[in-house]
Amino acid sequence: MLERPITDWLPLTKKEVEKRGWDEVDVVLISGDAYVDHPAFGTAVIGRIIESEGFKIAIVAQPNWKDDLRDFKKFGKPKYFFGVTAGCMDSMVNHYTANKRLRSNDSYTPGGEAGYRPDYATTVYTQILKKLYPDVPVLIGGIEASLRRVTHYDYWQDKLMPTILFDSGADMLVYGMGEQPLREILRLVRQGVPLDTIRNVNQIAFLQETQESLQDFNNWETVEMASHEECLKDKIKYAANFKIVEVESNKWQANRIIQKVGKKTLVINPPFKTMEEKEMDKSFDLPYTRLPHPKYKKRGAIPAYEMIKFSVNMHRGCFGGCSFCTISAHQGKFIASRSQESIMKEVDEIVKHPEFKGYISDLGGPSANMYRMKGKDESICNRCQSPSCIHPVICSNLDTSHKPLTEIYRKVDSHPGIKKAFVGSGVRYDLLVDDFNKNNQDGNHDEYMEQLVTRHVSGRLKVAPEHTSDNTLRIMRKPSFKYFKKFKEKYDRIQDKHNLKQPLIPYFISSHPGCEEADMANLAAETKDLGFQLEQVQDFTPTPMTVAEVIYYSGVHPYTLQPVATAKTREEKQNQNRYFFWYKPEFKGWIKQRLQKLNRPDLAERLLANPQKQAADKLIAETEGKPAKKKNKFRR
Repeated sequence: MLERPITDWLPLTKKEVEKRGWDEVDVVLISGDAYVDHPAFGTAVIGRIIESEGFKIAIVAQPNWKDDLRDFKKFGKPKYFFGVTAGCMDSMVNHYTANKRLRSNDSYTPGGEAGYRPDYATTVYTQILKKLYPDVPVLIGGIEASLRRVTHYDYWQDKLMPTILFDSGADMLVYGMGEQPLREILRLVRQGVPLDTIRNVNQIAFLQETQESLQDFNNWETVEMASHEECLKDKIKYAANFKIVEVESNKWQANRIIQKVGKKTLVINPPFKTMEEKEMDKSFDLPYTRLPHPKYKKRGAIPAYEMIKFSVNMHRGCFGGCSFCTISAHQGKFIASRSQESIMKEVDEIVKHPEFKGYISDLGGPSANMYRMKGKDESICNRCQSPSCIHPVICSNLDTSHKPLTEIYRKVDSHPGIKKAFVGSGVRYDLLVDDFNKNNQDGNHDEYMEQLVTRHVSGRLKVAPEHTSDNTLRIMRKPSFKYFKKFKEKYDRIQDKHNLKQPLIPYFISSHPGCEEADMANLAAETKDLGFQLEQVQDFTPTPMTVAEVIYYSGVHPYTLQPVATAKTREEKQNQNRYFFWYKPEFKGWIKQRLQKLNRPDLAERLLANPQKQAADKLIAETEGKPAKKKNKFRR
């Protein structure tokens, strides 16, 4: 492998700063992740944007917060400001399981080692910087800051917490995908405007004294939410607040939001309109090395990088609006897509990688098959306030043609350096079911599925029905399970046609709000009948800025304020999760006992029946001319 000059990366050490001939740096970026110079890693994207605007930028990756704090001091005082991010994940999700057990690894650290970032990393880093450099402004961003920008429930402390600006002491917060607000902030800073006085940029949040009047910018209307103190006293007010935040976060012409916190007022400016193709290309076409910084060579591979190093992210955003998911809360519901030229340029770069063997691991995005999908008449989108474009039904104004995506797949396939390009991201299967999505008059769904199944499945295909109970699925903002069955039928037909054996891998969640224990038993029975032994399963974790988190804490749905039953104790959550593993001998006795208690012997029979008895029943049914339900021959 050819050695690259160290100056190809953004500087991580004082020596690297000196090699560039700099006496000082303009901005120091503190990150909870190791520094991987790749467009899939937020620290690299933000760092490269700052560099592209002509600023001298240095990175402090995974600083030691327990010693004499030398990592925070090594570049000295930056000319303009510190930037702080916890990394690509909320630090608490990164550290703990749904049962609040400490994880033993960290995918964003060399060697996968845990323990290289603190709990609540954004707050810890910012408080340290404010103590060391009280006169230097601190700008926070990334998913942890973004999703904790208002009063939020923290599952790990089991309490409501105020905006992260309040606890951290940061001067400004950028929420969502930060390219657009960051470029505006940098231009103002270059003009001599102190960062802690900037108030008129979209997609930022800040605290001001309550008696200070709100400045009038861009004819923004202002919506006031219940104060943090009111939320502490009244869970219903907290739930009602969430609807305001979600609606305003997903509008093109959004309002400014304010919330009183103690003696201060939180101000959240409206978001920018979704990035256009040229803006997306500009972000992805920055001069990334696409490699981890050389300092990590002796510490082992960075698991998150190993997973994505030969992948291509083609778009951002998700219009699904799932109740448990933070993608739309952070990236937005409108899809921001790259141009075909930019995507192919990245493919060219991947082919040059010395370790590349001809296989792209993923041509995808948050949902693999939403590339270039948007409103047919964008003036209708301009007025829309719905958190989802496909729930409870697919919006008649949504163009869900898969033709642009099929074209990209074929273009990548024809590249001389590519043997195979797989789709590793989850496919939104409901977009491909004709009974649910009527936009298939020209056969674009069938053309896409044929291309996907025959050319781009790496052994198995990931899809996410999430549950089988229609009541639970409604709360999840997911379609009925019957549409998954229809998708599976379509998928199996294509497989049979081409003599393929690529099993579907469905994802499911236990103990989601609205899910009763009997619903989980039924989920186990239904998926068993379809021939699955589930492996991609998880227990629900209430993460900030999601509908499901609000229900978990408040007990009511934020849009209706009506009660929703939710498993909350560890025992309740473990009980639901066990049904996923009905096939394990150690759970069979427990399942039988629980289902007898729930007065559901029918489910116990379906889950625990002896295979010989099932075979005998099948033979009897066939003899009587009543063929038993066909099982999936690709049993997992």
